[in-house]
Amino acid sequence: MNILVLGGTGAMGRPLVQELSKEHTVFVTSRKPHPSTGSVRYILGNAKDLTFLEQALTERHYDAIVDFMVWTTEFEAVLPMLLQNTDQYVFISSARVYSQSEEPITESTPRLLDVSDDQIYLRTNEYALAKAREEDLLRKSGSKNYTIIRPSITYNTHRLQLGVFEKEAWLYRVLHGRSIVFSDDIADKLTTMTLGDDVAKGIASIVGQDSAIGETFHITYPTSLLWSDVLHVYLQVLEKHLGRKVNVVMTKKCTNLLFPARIYQVIYCRYFNRTFDNSKIGQYCDVSKFTAPEEGLVQCLQRFLDSPSFSGIDWSLEALNDKAANEKTPISEIPGIGSKVFYLLYRYDLQWAEHLLRPLFKIKGKLKSIIHK
Repeated sequence: MNILVLGGTGAMGRPLVQELSKEHTVFVTSRKPHPSTGSVRYILGNAKDLTFLEQALTERHYDAIVDFMVWTTEFEAVLPMLLQNTDQYVFISSARVYSQSEEPITESTPRLLDVSDDQIYLRTNEYALAKAREEDLLRKSGSKNYTIIRPSITYNTHRLQLGVFEKEAWLYRVLHGRSIVFSDDIADKLTTMTLGDDVAKGIASIVGQDSAIGETFHITYPTSLLWSDVLHVYLQVLEKHLGRKVNVVMTKKCTNLLFPARIYQVIYCRYFNRTFDNSKIGQYCDVSKFTAPEEGLVQCLQRFLDSPSFSGIDWSLEALNDKAANEKTPISEIPGIGSKVFYLLYRYDLQWAEHLLRPLFKIKGKLKSIIHK
């Protein structure tokens, strides 16, 4: 089969490409150049560019398309094009669409979009709502050649989460001699973390399966653990690697609650105790062979520590975590004037000034882009 993977270079995409390429020819769109090897062929371009996407879709027929893209309003426009150019369109949604459930979550557990009475929240297009609305567009499309996948919290060597924090917001601090800042309101909640390679195996198992058409699956490890247990696993690896004790500062509330744009991930996901019934995907792959997070997290963190690399640091959040831990980041560590300013504003309770300064930095950025055209 010819399979197209849109945005297939992340925690699930990379292992999925490897898994699928064992038996199929896999085409992968990427904004960065990658060498094509064997049955994996990279197509350089941005899948959100409709001209590029149309060209990629019309070059050949794809037996399946797996879509890892994070779409915004353009999804409704591109959806007919995607559905018309494949036999099976695999849409990667998210387990965040589910509402709170006291029972293990099944694919028919109500979604937040359908049961929430928070009208302010429902007026947003927050990630969980956006994915649910995109699922609805699929169901209303008039086509039946789709499969919906809802992964839970997925980790790998380069993505190691602690509550709402990516590694850039907690592991970076440790490797720079500062404390981990975590919170009691999340630490005592159950989470289900799944190795990206296992999610990839689950997705690969339904690709090309007629019985999976029109169906929804979540792909998760069979059991859950507390976020405090996740922290304990990380600490054991770090302290052995560093040869010292790692300090942890526990706050009552998550610092992300201080950012209006981030509160919903906390209250409508990490505050929920998440356990899953994965028997449906278990009809296609052996979930009993999935890697336990207590083992997988250790392996992934050890590999990361052998060659650490971080994406961009959120210096506003870093400032609030420094404040909670009564620590300070050396100004010389912070790149760029703008980042230094926002760090100082948040570290020293001057967030009110952000409303005055942020437009200036936006104007400066626009002028710079005009000058360099």
